[in-house]
Amino acid sequence: EVQLVESGGGLVRPGLSLRLSCTASGFMSNVYVMGWFREAPGKEREFVAAINLPAGIQLYADFVKGRFSISTHSRAGKQTTDLQMNSLKPEDTAMYYCAAGPYWRGYYTNTLDDYDTWGQGTQVTVSS
Repeated sequence: EVQLVESGGGLVRPGLSLRLSCTASGFMSNVYVMGWFREAPGKEREFVAAINLPAGIQLYADFVKGRFSISTHSRAGKQTTDLQMNSLKPEDTAMYYCAAGPYWRGYYTNTLDDYDTWGQGTQVTVSS
């Protein structure tokens, strides 16, 4: 079983940056993709970014391309997946969730069904 714990959320002014981290522990042998999703009040959970394990191929939603960057590394038996968010906008305000999935479907690995393990989420608020 895989456990995911997110950290790094908070309140930030528009135009600034924030870095989210997701620490995964447990049985990682069947995990081939790590992703980030977000859910704003009154909206559905949406895909943000994903990275393939172990190749490191990255996938981004159009609305974050050029602003967000996903990376991952393994240390001491734990896989950490970071989401670097630059040039933040008020519309980026949401609860951000880390997710792990057992398959990599390339460009199509951006749906909720591609992921079977979820973290509890970390709140990001972009406001002046």
